[in-house]
Amino acid sequence: MTESLNNCSTANDPEAGSAFAAAAASLADVGREFYRRGWVLGTSGNFSAVISREPLRLAITVSGADKGALTADDVIEINGTGQRIAGTGRPSAETGLHLAIVRLRSAGAVLHTHSVWGTILSNTYASAGGISITGYEMLKGLAGVGTHEHTEWLPIIENSQDYDALSREVAGILARRPEAHGILIRRHGLYTWGKDCSEARRHVEIIEFLLEVIGRSAAGARS
Repeated sequence: MTESLNNCSTANDPEAGSAFAAAAASLADVGREFYRRGWVLGTSGNFSAVISREPLRLAITVSGADKGALTADDVIEINGTGQRIAGTGRPSAETGLHLAIVRLRSAGAVLHTHSVWGTILSNTYASAGGISITGYEMLKGLAGVGTHEHTEWLPIIENSQDYDALSREVAGILARRPEAHGILIRRHGLYTWGKDCSEARRHVEIIEFLLEVIGRSAAGARS
């Protein structure tokens, strides 16, 4: 039996249609909002939402879509091996990373941004292998975190155009860091996820806020 999932607020709307149509509309909304906030300029970034677990089906943005003008037509449906089964266009080259995160985190949605601060700090802290974030009230916006005294380790991995290798690297990090809420790819951007699209969206907002605070604080200390 197919197990359908509700991923975003529109997925709970009885008039939204199928789970895929609802997820596609929600991901398009996420893309346009993130574009306005400077997190996915041009064609950067990609987003996915699980619409079925058994069998595994994802709604995912197509490669090369302008996120500032993203629509539901820029989202396709893929299966658990990354093959397109509905919609028009080519799935993101980073589809394997989405599938790895969905499987290893039981995520309902995966969101990938290319912000200025994420790009800068992923390079600045690459030699340390990650960024340690502690003491900020905003950390309490991450799932399962109840105190500002929490220490969040945001791993950083090297970028690669070999996306199969990159997917395996992400899977390894997730296995070693089960408590992580996100991963930075060096000079590339942030991957984060959530039990559904709403939680994943919140995680993007929290982590991007914290990255900007860290970056601006470091810049101020040097001036």
